[in-house]
Amino acid sequence: MIKSFNGKTPQIHPTAFVSETAYIVGEVTIGEKASIWPGAVIRGDFGSISIGKNTAIEDNCIVHSWDCIIGDNVLVGHGAVIHCKSIGNGSMVGINAVVLQGAEIGEKCFIAAGALITPNTKIPPGSLVMGSPAKVKEKLSQEKLSMMLAGNDAYVQLGQQYKQQGL
Repeated sequence: MIKSFNGKTPQIHPTAFVSETAYIVGEVTIGEKASIWPGAVIRGDFGSISIGKNTAIEDNCIVHSWDCIIGDNVLVGHGAVIHCKSIGNGSMVGINAVVLQGAEIGEKCFIAAGALITPNTKIPPGSLVMGSPAKVKEKLSQEKLSMMLAGNDAYVQLGQQYKQQGL
């Protein structure tokens, strides 16, 4: 369901896949070949939400913040709550992770499943982040970065298949 709020209507690139059971409202921009999966809620009512190209917001995620930029080639795992300032290009947010207000995630970061990123935390590029509260554990290896890229590529392809089949 795509709805206007206070005169602001979501802007969705024609190549993006949006599940009919996602709820998108207000000042939201979704880039090319992005995918928004069943049960996702993206609320641009406090401020703008920008989702980059080739970015997947998986099932039952919540994206809601004052102003939030989710970069290109980002994979946000099932049930994650995104309430932050930014998630850098090429990053991955694990299943049921929570990224709170004001947090900034650098490029090519991996936020592990169940991690809790506390308010106003700044995560440097290329970090593996785990725990509650979350801490940087290590710099990501090239092997892990390649696995993240493969996961994102799979979601771009899957989203396009769903779109082509009218789902």
